[in-house]
Amino acid sequence: MIDVTGKWALITGASRGVGYQTTLFMAKQGCNLILHSRNLDHTQTVLEEVLALGVEAYCVQAELSNVEEVSAMLDDIEARGTQVDILFNNAAVQIAYRREYWKTPVEDFDGSFRINFISPVMICNRLIPQMIERGFGRVINTTSGIKNEPEQAGYAASKAALDKFTKDLASRLEGTNVVISLNDPGWCRTDLGGQQAPNDVASVIPGIAVGAFVDDKKSGRYFPAQSFAGMSLKDAVAKAEAMEAVAYMI
Repeated sequence: MIDVTGKWALITGASRGVGYQTTLFMAKQGCNLILHSRNLDHTQTVLEEVLALGVEAYCVQAELSNVEEVSAMLDDIEARGTQVDILFNNAAVQIAYRREYWKTPVEDFDGSFRINFISPVMICNRLIPQMIERGFGRVINTTSGIKNEPEQAGYAASKAALDKFTKDLASRLEGTNVVISLNDPGWCRTDLGGQQAPNDVASVIPGIAVGAFVDDKKSGRYFPAQSFAGMSLKDAVAKAEAMEAVAYMI
């Protein structure tokens, strides 16, 4: 199991929901953190919490629908000299539930793809080559198990694109110590998931973070976080490393 003490992780959408849970968990493991949100004010409270846990941390901001802001955020991290070891592409948007799905506006797809697909790809493409050069990296892209719901076509399609990107990229990471994984938090009671969701957001731990700790150099796996709920980190890692990558999620 990887020891993340002193390593640096970038977590997008760190101010609330799954990102917030991931932030606290990683800080408790001794991991230093770069906390992303749309506005620096949104992460001020969580920054104070993680600093109190004895790790180093700072905040960055970017509206993920704006590629210029994403690029500027990455420039900021680079200018600070931070070597990002672990990446959690967590932030996402679920724009609308369209009962008249034949009338889904193009804007649903445009907004979903910008935030849920294009920005994670930009971040991966900037950070992963540096990870390969240094000989270590863990990337966890957050996907969704939503299927057979054309009412959420924009969101679902953007996550499917991220799945495809992740699986294809995994084939190029063989033989490196950079591991890329997909993670599905499940339907949780968050601002995105709504209060009718069956799972408490805390149930994503340790499953949402397990991809940061696997140590077998196998990329392209899909980790459904709810199947790890309530497990110790050690047991979760053992379970994750026993899982195989498959071409398509079922």
